[in-house]
Amino acid sequence: MSRWRFIPLWVALLLITVAVAAENEPAPAPAPAMRSYDDWVAACQRMPSNRRLRGAVPPAGTLPIARFAEFGTVLSAFADQSRTGALGQTNRWIGTPPTAQAFFNTSTAYFLAPDAPSSALLENFLASARGPRTAPTIPFQPFAAKVELPENAEIYMHADFHGDIRSLLADLAWLNGNGYLRGFDILKPRFHLVFFGDYTDRGAYGVEVLYTLLRLKLANPDRVHLARGNHEEVSIAARYGFLSEGRLKYGADFDPVKVLRIYDFLPVAIWLGTGGNYIQCNHGGMEPGFDPRPLLTATGPTAYQFIDTLTQRQFLTTHPDWFAPGDTKARADYTRTAQDFRPVDPINPVTLGFMWNDFTLVSDEPGFAIDPGRAFVYGQSTTRYLLEQTRTGSNVVQAVFRGHQQSSAPNPMMRRLMAGRGVFRHWQKDDSTARFAATTRELESILETAPERSVPPGSVWTLNISPDSLYGEANGFDYDTFALLKTAKNIADWRVKVINVDVAK
Repeated sequence: MSRWRFIPLWVALLLITVAVAAENEPAPAPAPAMRSYDDWVAACQRMPSNRRLRGAVPPAGTLPIARFAEFGTVLSAFADQSRTGALGQTNRWIGTPPTAQAFFNTSTAYFLAPDAPSSALLENFLASARGPRTAPTIPFQPFAAKVELPENAEIYMHADFHGDIRSLLADLAWLNGNGYLRGFDILKPRFHLVFFGDYTDRGAYGVEVLYTLLRLKLANPDRVHLARGNHEEVSIAARYGFLSEGRLKYGADFDPVKVLRIYDFLPVAIWLGTGGNYIQCNHGGMEPGFDPRPLLTATGPTAYQFIDTLTQRQFLTTHPDWFAPGDTKARADYTRTAQDFRPVDPINPVTLGFMWNDFTLVSDEPGFAIDPGRAFVYGQSTTRYLLEQTRTGSNVVQAVFRGHQQSSAPNPMMRRLMAGRGVFRHWQKDDSTARFAATTRELESILETAPERSVPPGSVWTLNISPDSLYGEANGFDYDTFALLKTAKNIADWRVKVINVDVAK
C-alpha cells in the first residue's frame, strides 16, 4: 500500500509544488572545465625543447595554454583550495592562524606597498596588473608545515625544474606507467609527491610547469606538497625570466600579481615524518632562527606555523657550544652576520635560509661560511647540531632533502651529482677538499652510486636539476632524476631509491 495514502492533501500538493519548482530551478553554473591529463600531455608534446629554443620564445601556435584565462582558472582554484582545505583550518595552526583579511586576501600583496623593498625591475610588470588592489597591503607571512605519514609510505622527491616541462611530464609518465598515478590522480594510498621549489625562470615553460604542478595539487590536496624556492619571489622572477615569459605569451592579459600571490600559499619548509622520525624538505638550507619543535609535536596529520621572527643571533647565545672549539673563524663570521629579525619579504632584511642557504660538500670544510651575494653555507658539525636540537621525546629530524645548489657549469657539486646519478649525500666518508678537482669518474669510485641507499641520521641530500636546461647541456646529462623515499618504523630501515628517466632533447 502506498505511503502517500496517509499524507494530507495539502502536504501532498506542497511537496508536488516544491518538486516542480526544484525541477525548473536553473542549475548552478558548473566550474570551468579543466582539460584531461592526456589532452594536456598531447598539447605539451608539440612544443620545442628549451635547448632548441636557446632562450627564444616558443612559437605561439605551439603553446598548450593559448590564453591566460585558462591558467588563471587553475590559479584561482588553487587559491580557493588553500582557503577551504587544510591550510584554511585554524585548528591546524600553531599560534596565530591565517586570516581572510591578510594571508588569504589575494586582491593585494606585501610587494605592492609603496615602500616595499622590491626590485625596480618589477615596476613595469606590477603597473600592468589587472583589477583594483585594496589598501592597505598585507604583510609577508612565510610559514612551515608538518605532515604525518603512515609507516611504509613512499615519497617522490624532485628538485629544481626551472621551466623544464619535458622532464616533469617524463616523470609523470614513469609514475603512470608504474602504477603510482592515473593521469593527475594518485593511485597508491601511501604515496606522496614533494617538490622542492624553483619551478620557473631560466626556461621557457614556467607557466606549463606551474599549471601541471597545480593540477596535481588540486587532484590530491593532502598528498602533493609544493615547497617554496628562492625563485618563487617577485624580484627574482623579474630578473630571471618568468615575468617576461608571461608577458611575451599573454601580453596585457598576463596578471603577475595573480601568479605571484599563490607562492605565499607554499611552505618554505616541510617536515615529513612517521614514527617520530622526520625529514626536512625545502629548497635551500638550514635556518637556525626557527625552532620546529612545536610544529613537530603538534597533533593531527598536518600542522602549520607562521615564521614571524627569526632569532639567529639568539640561537648562538643560548647554544654557545654550537661551533666546534677550533672553528673560530666560522663562529666569528656567523656572529658578524646573523640577525634577529622579522622577514619583510623572502630577501629582506636578509635572505630566508630555508629558501636560500647551502651546505658544504665535504666534512673537512668549516662549520659555517658566507657565499657573497647568495647566502650562508652550513657544514657537517653545525648542521648535525641543529638537527639534534629538534629532538623532543621520540621526535627528531633525521635528514634534509633539498635542491638549489646546482651549477650551470661543471664544478665540485655538479661532478658529485653526476657521480651519484643525480642524488648526492654530503660529507661522505672518503670525500675531502683534496678531491675537489676530481673527475666524475674518479668520484664514482668513492661516493654512493647504488640505485638504493640508506638514510644515515644527520645526513643532507641534494637532488639535481632537470636536464632540458643550460644546466643539463653544460654538464652533459640528458636524464631527469627523482628520489623515491620508502619510510619504515625505524630510520635504519628507510631507503632512498634513485630513479633516472631519459628526457628527449
